[in-house]
This record gives sequence, C-alpha cells and structure tokens, in this order.
Amino acid sequence: MFAILSAAPAHALVGGAAPQPDGIGRAVVTVVGSRGNFCSGALIAPDLVLTAAHCVPLGADYKIVDYDAKPQPQLRDLRRVALHPQYDARGIAAHRASADIALLQLAAPLRGRPVVSTAAPLEPIAPGQEFLVLGAGVTVRGDGSSGGKVRAAALISTSQPGRLQIRLVDPATNNHRPGLGACTGDSGAPVLQQQGADLRVVGVVSWSTGPGNSAGCGGLTGVTPLTLYRDWIVRTARSFGAALP
Repeated sequence: MFAILSAAPAHALVGGAAPQPDGIGRAVVTVVGSRGNFCSGALIAPDLVLTAAHCVPLGADYKIVDYDAKPQPQLRDLRRVALHPQYDARGIAAHRASADIALLQLAAPLRGRPVVSTAAPLEPIAPGQEFLVLGAGVTVRGDGSSGGKVRAAALISTSQPGRLQIRLVDPATNNHRPGLGACTGDSGAPVLQQQGADLRVVGVVSWSTGPGNSAGCGGLTGVTPLTLYRDWIVRTARSFGAALP
C-alpha cells in the first residue's frame, strides 16, 4: 500500500534548512515503497532517478511522488530498478563505505523538470569544502508528516573526505550540538557542489547521526560519492535506453 506524504511546512531537513521548492529543488523527488519506507532521489534524466540502494531493497514495490502534478500530488509508476552490484546493506547500516547507489526508471518521463548534472566532479575533495544537500525528508525525527517538502542545507566536509565516503557537518554546530543535517526520508538525496559554472551532484545521502555521533539526526551526514560508480550509472542508463544530458 502506498501513501503520499504530507507537504506541510516545518523547520528543516533538520536544524532549520530553508525550503527549496523551485529551481534545482524541482529535480528532487520522493521515493515511496509498499512497505511504508520513503526516501529522496534526484532526476538525472526526465525518466531516470538517482537514489541510494538501501532505499529500494528487493521484495517491495516502489513509486515516485510527483509534487508538481496538478491539482494534487500523484504517484508515478516505475519501469525498473537497478542496485549497484557491490552494494552491501550491512556496511551501510554500520556507517561503512559501500556502493549505496541505485537507479530507478520511470514508466513515463517527467517533462519540463530540471535534472542534476552527473558530470565528473573536480577532485580531490578537501576538508572544509561546501556542499548543498537537497532532501524531502522529515524535519522532526519520528514525525513522518513533516516530510515531503524539498529543503536545502549547506554543509561542509569534515577531515575525512574521499572517494569511498564523505562526511558532512553543519559548520555552525560542528557535530557538538543539534544542527543542519539529513534525517529520515533524506536518504538518497543528492549532494551537490558548485564547481566553476556548474552545480554537480557528487554523491547521495546514505546515513546520519545525532550530535556527537549519537543515534538520530542533526550531527553528521554520511555521503556515498559517485566517483567510483559513474561508469556503472552511465552503463545502466544506456541499458535502460535512457540518455543522460
């Protein structure tokens, strides 16, 4: 059974992030599963959504929530789902690096929507660099009704960025007290970086912690970088018959 999340406003990804309903925020979608889970994803082509593999485990059905539909949001069908073959669910559950990447092909394209760029990012990623996270998750942990509205948070990389995993933090709180960060429903959200004239997706949200690495949200945001997996993304999109811009 599928349910469309409420789009009622609240206060953040968590921690006070601003709504991002227009511009590149319209490339973000919500992925809902028949088991009641929900995640974020990003259009990388009109009929192709990039998200996290742990958002779409085998054995369930999935749909995309189209909040642009009028007069009210609509559920859109998927044609197929592909998880990266090196994805390790136990690794992600333990906040270890893994190929937490999945592609979802829509049964019908979402025309007239922006898409995020999958062009290879400039490297290396250094500590203190700024990233933009766009997610549609909850703003209050445990309150599913606070999700479903795209919001943006500017976070910076900690001292452990790399090709396997990037950890982001709110520079105002530095993981010492609750701040901006991913929460339930933000898994799979695109993590973007301005590189020259381009805003490029460098990874997807895989996990979060509370302050001081406690359980919860508003501490660290764990990101799976795309660098090692771009070839798979391109090959899989081609096998779907989808053309990346």
